[in-house]
Order: sequence, then C-alpha cells, then structure tokens
Amino acid sequence: MSDARRIVLVTGARKGIGRSLAEKFLAQGDFVIGCSRQPFEGETAGYEHHCLDVSDEQAVTELFHHIRTKHGRLDILINNAAIGLMNHSLLSPISAVRQLFDTNVIGTFLFSQEAAKLMMPTRRGRIVNFSSIVVPLSLEGEAAYAASKSAIETLTKTMSLELASYGITVNAIGPTPVATDLISGVTQKQIQKILDRQGIKRLAKMEDIYNVVHFFVSDESDFVTGQVVYLGGVS
Repeated sequence: MSDARRIVLVTGARKGIGRSLAEKFLAQGDFVIGCSRQPFEGETAGYEHHCLDVSDEQAVTELFHHIRTKHGRLDILINNAAIGLMNHSLLSPISAVRQLFDTNVIGTFLFSQEAAKLMMPTRRGRIVNFSSIVVPLSLEGEAAYAASKSAIETLTKTMSLELASYGITVNAIGPTPVATDLISGVTQKQIQKILDRQGIKRLAKMEDIYNVVHFFVSDESDFVTGQVVYLGGVS
C-alpha cells in the first residue's frame, strides 16, 4: 500500500475511538470514509460520512457499491463500531444481547466480507478488528460483551487464513478502558478493578490505540496476520 492517498473505511466514526482514528488517517493524507447510525458533526476535507446500521446487510452492500463506483478500491477497513452491555448474565435482556451481537459480530462480519471482495482484485488490503481485554480477563458483569468480542477474535484468526493468499491481513486490537461513551456507565470502582489487573495501571489513550492500528495497516506488517494485541500488559 505505497499510494500516498489510501482509501480507509472506519465504522463507528462519529465519535470516540472511531472519530479519533479517522482524524489520524486524515492527518496522514488518506481519504477516509466513515459510518455510524447518526450524522457526523462538522465538515472535513478528504472525509465522507454515511449513516447506516452496520448490521443492515442491504445498507452495507449499498455502501460498498458506492465505494467501488466512486473510488474503485479499498485499502484499509477498521471495524470499530460496537455497543456495550455491562450487566450480570442473569440480568441481561435477550433483546439487548441480540442487538449487541448484531452490531459487534454481524457488523464486523458483514464489513469484513464486503471489504475482502473489494480488496481481492488488488491483492492487497488491511482489516483491523476491535476486541477487548474483557476477553482474557473474563470480567464479571460483561458476559455478553465478552462473548461478542471472543467471536470477533475467532473471526479474525479464521479470516486471516482464508484471505492470506489474496495479500489481505486481518488482525485485532484489544484496548484497555479508554474515556469514551462505551464506559460511561462503569463505576470508578469497576474501572479500578480492571486497572489493578493490568501490567500498566492506567487508562488507554487514543494514541496508544492508534499506534497499534498504524502498525497493523503499515507496509511493515506485511508478514503479520491473525494476531490479537491487548494493551496495558494484559495477557
């Protein structure tokens, strides 16, 4: 991917980690396509936004048709869109669990599937998925969320093998808590319990996440695929 102007797609780009990553790619000179359920506030050169539900197959197919027609290719996909569910397993409404899996797992699968189709002709591409440290830590009160992220890790490893011969790498990052809306309902006591189990006892910064993503999408990571990198000294 030596083109100066890469075509990058970021899901969940309206705010939080997704917006931060979109801004980082824009600063690198890339053209960024973002999507979310709600409109993007502000106008930025080199950026276009689409409102959709990542689990809506028709909407996703139409988005990728637009990308194929307008840009002719896709270099990088960042599957960032996700929702959380911080409830005890016995207190988690099934409707909420279904919505969580639709967004976190089905959304990641749909976007990866369509992105791979668009990347295959160029025999080059990068897909980065988002897991979480809730997987290795098996945090109480996050059973459904952890299960959805475990599914994403398995998807990452399996798709990496399926797509390797096409020059497409698939990797995942598992951030520690970062100050976004996703953890707004988590108490300080719960956050501290997580930090106590990390090797590096602080919240993640946006730069920490971008640094790993930047490596995964760089030319230097050509020989790296099917990997999950957890932040904060969690294993």
